[in-house]
Amino acid sequence: MTDSALPQPELSLAFPQVAGAEQPLLPARMLNEFVYCPRLAYLEWVQGEWADNADTTEGRFAHRVADRPAGALPAADDADPETCIHARSVTLASDELGLIAKLDLVEGEGTSVCPVDYKHGHRPHVEQSAYLPERVQVGVQVLLLRAHGYTCDEGMIYFVESRERVPVVFDDELRAAVGSAVNGLRLMAASGHIPPPLEDSPKCVRCSLVGICLPDEVAWLRNGRIEPRPLTVARAEALPVVVQENGARIGKNGETLQITLEGVKLASARLAEVSQVAVYGNASLTTPALHELMRREIPVSWHSYGGWFLGHTIGLGHRNAELRAHQWRNSFDPTFCLRFARGVVCAKIRNSRTLLRRNWRGAEPADEVLAQLDRDRQDAETARDLAVLLGIEGMAARRYFAAFAHCLAEGAVGARRFHWQGRSRRPPTDPVNALLSFTYAMLVRSWTVQLSAVGLDAYRGFYHQPRYGRPALALDMMEPFRPLVADSAVLLAINNGEVSPGDFIERGGAVALSPAGRRAIIATFERRLDQEITHPIFGYRVAYRRLFEVQARLLGRYLAGEISDFPHITPR
Repeated sequence: MTDSALPQPELSLAFPQVAGAEQPLLPARMLNEFVYCPRLAYLEWVQGEWADNADTTEGRFAHRVADRPAGALPAADDADPETCIHARSVTLASDELGLIAKLDLVEGEGTSVCPVDYKHGHRPHVEQSAYLPERVQVGVQVLLLRAHGYTCDEGMIYFVESRERVPVVFDDELRAAVGSAVNGLRLMAASGHIPPPLEDSPKCVRCSLVGICLPDEVAWLRNGRIEPRPLTVARAEALPVVVQENGARIGKNGETLQITLEGVKLASARLAEVSQVAVYGNASLTTPALHELMRREIPVSWHSYGGWFLGHTIGLGHRNAELRAHQWRNSFDPTFCLRFARGVVCAKIRNSRTLLRRNWRGAEPADEVLAQLDRDRQDAETARDLAVLLGIEGMAARRYFAAFAHCLAEGAVGARRFHWQGRSRRPPTDPVNALLSFTYAMLVRSWTVQLSAVGLDAYRGFYHQPRYGRPALALDMMEPFRPLVADSAVLLAINNGEVSPGDFIERGGAVALSPAGRRAIIATFERRLDQEITHPIFGYRVAYRRLFEVQARLLGRYLAGEISDFPHITPR
């Protein structure tokens, strides 16, 4: 037997006492989570993360009766020994113990009471008929009832689906487990270090925070021992609602959003199936609709009529201040910024090369430009500062866009009608540049919304500097995806005939998309986001739309020091 296999001794400590208002009260539910998985408790308690899944939704449904206050729990000193107690949804707290709990049901007579905790599902066939996390949660409730002067020696767990009650005796073993959990959670929260993920654990499969925690992905990037399971990359059912009709009105009707124009219904979407709302031009959003979107944490992004991203509206915002602290601290470290920026530029150049190689239609082979881009990438890997790196990126971009015309198909809707003379941005001077600018604006919007959703500050970057109010971090993260998503969508729209020269408006030397052209490129862009690829590192299939979230979450893990390098996406 090796030293690592020897059982670790435990030091028995007295139950911790808390004084003063500095320490927040620990909820009984958080102690349940800590015993189940310390990392889960840290994500929820310290970082304020939360996500629903089928189990949490079923749990709320099972608690619908218990969560409805009924009856009263009198003070122990005023309790009549002959009075029966049946009180639902009772909140008890103790500053001395530093604990708080919401008790589903309290039953008893006089001062002798018993808490009943509701759990959805069936009674598990294990020792003591209940798992330790649930028993610890009931133990906290027993302690709180005792602290309020009641006599309480056991609690109950009621399993809703099997309709069974399981007694939980508050013996010395359970008291020690509760004390250990309280000490452990307080120490973990005070440390400021998130616990490592569980490795290949069956607990992760049904955890509602698996897509936030990314246990398999983080473990793989740290030690590469166990191939990640495709747990977090299921296809997202919620999709964006894009409104660009001038004068349209977005309102709420029950559980749906309704888009109308001069009283005529144009479209509707169930709120449960909406991931975000993108508003272009002079469309309006009613106050009840906006309130409901903010309550559901569905962001609203605002664009000019020409497609420029103006900003987005969210609810209270993400509570993970710790993540933003990591981000800002690293943003002032020149070494970190240079290392991250090198990865961004190298990934962008590699993906630009991949797009040219896959879509090349020129008469001559693309070997020369591909070799030049390879040299640019090698130079970027060793750039000594951000200024040099910016010059390398600019040179690679010129080579890439000079060759971009060779990816346009010949024919009626091909290169002979979509003339390309190189990249021009402000303003776009030809239809291809108008399409590129529009898709880049949509890509910025996607990344700004995604970064805000996971708790990062989209305006504090590492490569792009936060000047002129631009979303610097969104620009950092979108760089490798310009060729993969935006440029690819433009090629698809042109080469497949989804847009035509008639979909553009030329005024004063500037070219803009018509409403029909915008509808066409938006549809192509969103379809591209739904396209699945094989993750070049983890090996599972994932759509770009979900990949953005995975990358944003992994960026947080990288900033916190959980992984040593950020895994940029570079498909073959």
